[in-house]
Amino acid sequence: MKETGRLLYLKGVATLRLEQEACIGCGMCLTVCPQEVFAFAHSKKVRISEPDACMECGACMMNCPVGAIWVQSGVGCAQAVFNTMLGRSSEACCSLEGKPGGGSCC
Repeated sequence: MKETGRLLYLKGVATLRLEQEACIGCGMCLTVCPQEVFAFAHSKKVRISEPDACMECGACMMNCPVGAIWVQSGVGCAQAVFNTMLGRSSEACCSLEGKPGGGSCC
């Protein structure tokens, strides 16, 4: 599904979490997110603007200097994209348990 230039995945299944109180408003997550999931809130802190666009790659979590973001990377659409790029079959798609073939990816 496409909306305003961003790919949207399965609705309501992303594991992305933001502890807004811990956010310092550095904007690093906005810089590294390939899907433009984040936006600045009126409080000068970041908010999750489009959770269903999250491909769970983990870039935001790995680059947040205060650990305000958590996502279970390695599941979901990012894993399916990476497996496809590596020439793996759809059976290599991960499950929530991290076992090949058991889950549903986009």
